[in-house]
Amino acid sequence: MNAKGGSAAGVEPTKLLVVLHGVNLNLLGERSPKHYGTLTLPELEESLRAEAARHGWACACHQTNHEGDFVELIHRYRRRATAMIVNPGAWTHYSYAIHDALELVDGPLAEVHLSAVEQRESWRRVSVVSDVADVRVWGKGETGYHQAFHLLIEAVERAQGEKA
Repeated sequence: MNAKGGSAAGVEPTKLLVVLHGVNLNLLGERSPKHYGTLTLPELEESLRAEAARHGWACACHQTNHEGDFVELIHRYRRRATAMIVNPGAWTHYSYAIHDALELVDGPLAEVHLSAVEQRESWRRVSVVSDVADVRVWGKGETGYHQAFHLLIEAVERAQGEKA
């Protein structure tokens, strides 16, 4: 699979992982390395695309600093994504618009945060999207995204087994 999610061998993946990054995540590698590490967003996305390819999945990644655009991305992929990982950034703590959009996602959903939000400021400990997430991972940096992806694979396989 190439970096854009296409197949290198000519066989198109049938499963799609969508990863949506919210506000300020474009500044990974620059912003507060104590909390977020030094990994850049392009590096994180490339590692996710490579991991998805190893499992025969395509991976589409998007980042925006505009809440309405984030909601539009959720709407665009809500039925197309086999599974979705979201890190809404600060919107996690107050955006009911994002919460309501995520309720419409057909496949399993993971909420991921690079930093240990439960050990930071009290307002960061509140997530208004957690009740719509099937998986929550925080405080594990890049590894958390990969852990969430593997948990989503298991959820997809369970759901497929239940349909069989």
